[in-house]
Amino acid sequence: MPRILMLHGINHAMFGHRDPRQYGRETLADIDARLRALAAELGVTVESFQSDHEGALVERIHQAFGERVDAVLINAGAWTHYSYGLRDALAILACPVVELHMSNIHAREPFRHRSVFADIVRGQICGFGVESYALALRAAVSALPAAVG
Repeated sequence: MPRILMLHGINHAMFGHRDPRQYGRETLADIDARLRALAAELGVTVESFQSDHEGALVERIHQAFGERVDAVLINAGAWTHYSYGLRDALAILACPVVELHMSNIHAREPFRHRSVFADIVRGQICGFGVESYALALRAAVSALPAAVG
């Protein structure tokens, strides 16, 4: 069964409490449960990992490379806009990587308009609230045959 890694970045453990207008009321546990349920429907497995420590995400990406995961979803939060360390780690991966955000990063503060991951990810999904996660998972699953072939 294909394995997909969901990486949650800084401040995501506060979903449900942090700026509900942008991020809604669902918790990270709610989001992960939704992802696992959809993954089962799609015939894949999803493992989620969250950290507020950039180095921990880099280490998990290195581990994913060694595990040969089939795809990676990433919502890196604010790190999206400036973490070249995460970008370089993601660039090591040979599998599809889908970047996602609940808010529309292009309709927010100017510093959020730029993603340092944009040129290395398969695609970006943003602005659909919690549904961005489901859309990203579907996009990753649709990219799997191309990654295998």
